[in-house]
Amino acid sequence: MASAASGNVTALLKAWSGGHADALDDLMGLVYGELLKIARAYMRRQRPGQTLQTTALVNEAYLRLVGAQTLDCRDRAHFFAVAAQMMRRILVDAARARCAAKRGAGGLRVTFTEQLPARGQDADVLALDDALKALAKRDARKARVVELRYFGGLTVEETAEVLKISPQSVLRDWKLSKAWLARELSRGGGHEF
Repeated sequence: MASAASGNVTALLKAWSGGHADALDDLMGLVYGELLKIARAYMRRQRPGQTLQTTALVNEAYLRLVGAQTLDCRDRAHFFAVAAQMMRRILVDAARARCAAKRGAGGLRVTFTEQLPARGQDADVLALDDALKALAKRDARKARVVELRYFGGLTVEETAEVLKISPQSVLRDWKLSKAWLARELSRGGGHEF
């Protein structure tokens, strides 16, 4: 997104946080396309036959954003980080509901073909969520880097801005996190770092 559009997003976020409800509509007009890209990336990682559609994922995230009374986004990158986190929660909730409906079988799946080195493997969304929670217990920043980069689609620079760390630290955390998560997901067991 161009810096002028980024500035508009930041201004609209401040207006929305300041109580101007109509700013959210203008904001969504600016960011809807980007949210669709993030949702499409999520949905490409899902197994065939997924009933949750890309537009439904974006719309559900929008509804959760509207319903969040204490949401305070500082800038564009922070907004997309929050939106990505909401989309992740929506997918995890859908996976849990689907597994419960089928007594634990047939959960949603995520494929790490491009960004995480588990080539050819499908990792269950719930297993990924559990692995991320385990990583967060060991190193919260590394888990946050994964969430922002993988789920949020943020660049290295945007992730560094949100976390207030250097891009080199983001790259290092990203590399270590991918390796750790791939190992955890492949063995499906204990959580050693």
